[in-house]
Amino acid sequence: MHEKTFRKACADSGLNPFLCEIANLREHCSWVHEDIVEGTKKAIDLVRIAVERVKRNVPLSPIQVPVTKKALVIGGGISGIQASLDIANAGFDVVLVEKQPSIGGHMSQLSETFPTLDCSQCILTPRMVEVYQHPRIKLLTYSEVENVEGFIGNFKVTIRKKARSIDESKCTGCGLCVQKCPIKKKAYNEFEEGLAFRPAVYVPFPQAVPNIPVIDRTVCTYYQTGKCQMCVKVCGREAIKFDQEDTLITEDIGAIVVATGYKLYTIDKKPDAQEIKGYGEYGYGKYKDVVDGLQFERIASASGPTSGEILRPSDNSVPKKIVFIQCVGSRDESKGFSYCSKICCMYTAKHAMLYKHKVHDGEAYVFYMDIRAGGKGYDEFVRRAIEEDNVKYIRGRVSRIYEENGKYIVKGEDTIAGMPVVIDADMVVLATAITAQPDAVKLAQTVGMSYDKYGFYNEVHPKLRPVEVSTAGVFLAGACQAPKDIPESVAMASAAASKSLVLFGSDLLEREPTVAKVNESICAGCFYCQKVCAYNAIERKEIKDRQGNVVKVIASVNSGLCQGCGTCNAVCPSKSVELVGFNDEQIYAQINALG
Repeated sequence: MHEKTFRKACADSGLNPFLCEIANLREHCSWVHEDIVEGTKKAIDLVRIAVERVKRNVPLSPIQVPVTKKALVIGGGISGIQASLDIANAGFDVVLVEKQPSIGGHMSQLSETFPTLDCSQCILTPRMVEVYQHPRIKLLTYSEVENVEGFIGNFKVTIRKKARSIDESKCTGCGLCVQKCPIKKKAYNEFEEGLAFRPAVYVPFPQAVPNIPVIDRTVCTYYQTGKCQMCVKVCGREAIKFDQEDTLITEDIGAIVVATGYKLYTIDKKPDAQEIKGYGEYGYGKYKDVVDGLQFERIASASGPTSGEILRPSDNSVPKKIVFIQCVGSRDESKGFSYCSKICCMYTAKHAMLYKHKVHDGEAYVFYMDIRAGGKGYDEFVRRAIEEDNVKYIRGRVSRIYEENGKYIVKGEDTIAGMPVVIDADMVVLATAITAQPDAVKLAQTVGMSYDKYGFYNEVHPKLRPVEVSTAGVFLAGACQAPKDIPESVAMASAAASKSLVLFGSDLLEREPTVAKVNESICAGCFYCQKVCAYNAIERKEIKDRQGNVVKVIASVNSGLCQGCGTCNAVCPSKSVELVGFNDEQIYAQINALG
């Protein structure tokens, strides 16, 4: 903890700071031993060990690594947008990669935001446009990160830009191809969460950025039969390119911000081998009027499939009684999720409130385990739903939902009253768990990040380094790390951006010299070290003779990636890997000092 302080004292006195050794008598002796005599003996041993070690120390110099002052932001939701703007406004180039055809993420699907009930599109769209128009931001939508090589300050990233079948340089976003496309009801609209259809040529939503269509090749008649081409006939700019292919783009990057967001848990039946189960007691998702939170958001949105009118998906009638069920999948070990999804209590209160504002004679019931409204104005918001909008909160779980005579019979228990509850609802809204993206593990392996058993990315330290991962130069933002609301995601994005800016603050990055080093003369090239390295720091190096022929291939340590953990040293059978500053001579001398 205090190593930097004492090293600085050595440097100020003209001594090489890496010749400093610390015998920690305070934490290791004074504070932990009640027996003064035994504690003193241990203190003498620790001093003797430190003396033997320092005798064999050699002056070391920090490793200097050049820095590429360009950031990659993966994910174009509110976190990715915020991080990109913060870095770009500081004067550095940003490459923003989003796998969907438009940026905006889940926030663009929301009708209103808690606790202020601001229009989501009204506060998000200006930022989306700002990203698109910013001279420092290179926006790559409908794209995915294919490969990441290199190390902090010097990443080489390969990005796959998927074919839209549209020439972006020619398209003006007039929307004529979307209007005239004859294929109207073969594909569900992903933005509307499957509540509406979309044509084969589509823009995800009216405020999409960029406002450039995509042709869905899985349903387009031309790609299926070679006929139609209606879009070609109506496009005056000749922007339709059926033969367009994916392109690979390579970028030199200094820092990476990962902001890939979340996905909602679905209650449908899962494969038998999967630990996470579906909800058979709620119908495995077969009931049309049992919807999840994002589907209800689209129903309540003025730009949604019902133009903001609360209607049942099955028959477009106004539901007079809605049951909202919280913690569906969250805090439920039997379904595979032990964590709290954090935002469900708040958005359920918002949903019930919006419903009561639009259906004045409607009844809203909320089944909850407990209310977790931990934010500024959050508890007051929930109280407002209960006291002013007359939303009925029932503490208990729902055991079963089934359909009967056009109604959905919701069976649960009021644990406060200690009695069963049966409600004949017209519609049921499930606050399903927030989960990691389906491809989260693949991206973690590509970038070099660790992740928990649920697929959320792990930070280095939950208190002191909450936005950093084990790979130096990679930072986290938003719900890819854990469930988060919008203010927390924005704050985390700005924190990740500030970490990137610190990295860009100098032309050279200094790192500690305590890294692994390979003795090339005795390395056998078995590459056990490469298999166990958690930081991908071991590379293959070819040794050639004077004629340029490869004599052998040995291990080589990338000092920019190595974190000095020593695992490679421990597994090397030929003892050709050594940790600088922790060599065998030093370690044996310390052990012998105890003899």
